[in-house]
Amino acid sequence: MWHPRINGPRRPLVVDTGIALAYLACALLLGQQDSREGYPRLGALGLALTCVINLALVARRRAPVAVSAVVYGVWALYVALGHWPAVNSLASLLALYTVAATRPLRTAVAAAVALGAVWVYAGYAAPDGSVTAAAAMAVVFPAILVRFGQSARQSEQRGEQLADLTRQLRAERDEKARRAVAEEQARIARELHDVIAHHMSVISVQSGLARYVFTTAPDTARTALATIESTSHEALTEMRRMLTLLRGRANGGPESYEPVPGLDGLGELVARVRTGGVPVELAVEGPKRALPPGVGLCAYRVVQEALTNVLKHARPASAVVRVSYGTHALRVSVTDDGAATGQALKRTGGAPEAGTGHGLIGIRERVRLYGGSVEIGPRPEGGFQVRLTLPTSAPSAREGAGG
Repeated sequence: MWHPRINGPRRPLVVDTGIALAYLACALLLGQQDSREGYPRLGALGLALTCVINLALVARRRAPVAVSAVVYGVWALYVALGHWPAVNSLASLLALYTVAATRPLRTAVAAAVALGAVWVYAGYAAPDGSVTAAAAMAVVFPAILVRFGQSARQSEQRGEQLADLTRQLRAERDEKARRAVAEEQARIARELHDVIAHHMSVISVQSGLARYVFTTAPDTARTALATIESTSHEALTEMRRMLTLLRGRANGGPESYEPVPGLDGLGELVARVRTGGVPVELAVEGPKRALPPGVGLCAYRVVQEALTNVLKHARPASAVVRVSYGTHALRVSVTDDGAATGQALKRTGGAPEAGTGHGLIGIRERVRLYGGSVEIGPRPEGGFQVRLTLPTSAPSAREGAGG
């Protein structure tokens, strides 16, 4: 059973051995015929030289130049001893073709000249031969073989180049697929973080409030439990939407059946944070207009993350969410008046200038994807601020992405 790894390198050797034996059989049959030109039949020495010439073709792929030198030299000796040159002419032609198909043009021309010289000598040494006819064949046959051999060499080189290009394209395709998977995983991780962190923060605060006032203020406890119920329902809805999206992509079906959150949902978001004990003011400036879904989702998630940080780290505090619709950009800011130094350092991972937490890193990645800019850090007068600018037109998006 042939195996490409074990038997692959032996396959050309088997083919060349078969060709060499076939050429040897043809030469022996031809040597036993009457040439009608005064040449004797093959004797012991002629038979030995014929075997050497034809069996040397076994190594023609591994050492084509050396094989051609051996074939031409032994063939010249064969002719010098008075034997019929045509007996071993086929082997010499195959040796030249192999050189032309595997070596540069300069080497092939040199081998063709050597073959032509032996051919002319054979015509000169022939009893009734014609030097002119031998010289013509010495030019035409080698030229044709060199031409076809070089064409075969160029075709093989083009095939190797196409194979290399195919491998490169396949590697690039696989790399793009890996990058796409990594980006999708990062996007899903950001979505999960935004959904879980915000809703669980609200649920945690409200559950603590309900437990604290369960016996002293039942109405307040019931309100907190109602907030927990609505918040958990919304969290489950968003999680279900994400799972539907993932199942749709895995099965080749529709990606999602529910709209993604956008700026229209800021009112509910602010109301939910208010129930968590943080007074939040929402201000909208400029005429509202439809935004691309990605831009609206990005702005919504940034506000959600900022308010979640206020709820978790800055209480007691109040916050202001300001949304400004510009001509070519959307500007959103979230500011709070929480404890300035300690909480700001906690929310920025110990660095007042740049956030290093996973939530803030997610904000920066989201904004970068849409060609926008974001400033995150403490305010000089106290508190914390997140200022977002997202381009809403193609030129502005390109400028933002370039920046």
